[in-house]
Amino acid sequence: MIVDGYNIINAWPELRSLFRDNIEAARDKLIEIMAGFQAYKGIKVIVVFDGHLVKGNTGTLETVDGVQVIYTREHETADSYIEKSIKAMSKKGLVRVATSDWTEQQVIMAMGGIRISASELRGLVQVFDKDIKRKFLDKGKDRINTVDSNLSPDVASRLQKWRKER
Repeated sequence: MIVDGYNIINAWPELRSLFRDNIEAARDKLIEIMAGFQAYKGIKVIVVFDGHLVKGNTGTLETVDGVQVIYTREHETADSYIEKSIKAMSKKGLVRVATSDWTEQQVIMAMGGIRISASELRGLVQVFDKDIKRKFLDKGKDRINTVDSNLSPDVASRLQKWRKER
């Protein structure tokens, strides 16, 4: 999944308000969210940020918490980077792109990619967040954390037999 970084930040209210105060914090928060989403879904996530207006910018590629983060070079928009990436990646399989830029969505679909709007991605992230919280909270309910509660039934049975034999 390729994520149009600034497009998503500006579409999600919680990131948009953070962006107004601290651009870097908003980028970091989006990357953090996408790292969790990547781990949960078992998919590769690439977040692309525009760097096209930064004089002398040569672009950067880094990996943060398993997420590939790309800052485009001077005169290269995130959209153009995403389009080149779709062309290369679609030969290997299905490519999803998260953006609410209508024109970019049309290009993505014409190139064989699947578009996900910012609100759709936000909904997917909220589902994953609720699911993680539910699994985490339910894990401790009605269960005392003992050694035998963490053993497979087979191992627990063998240990029970062994204990009785002694």
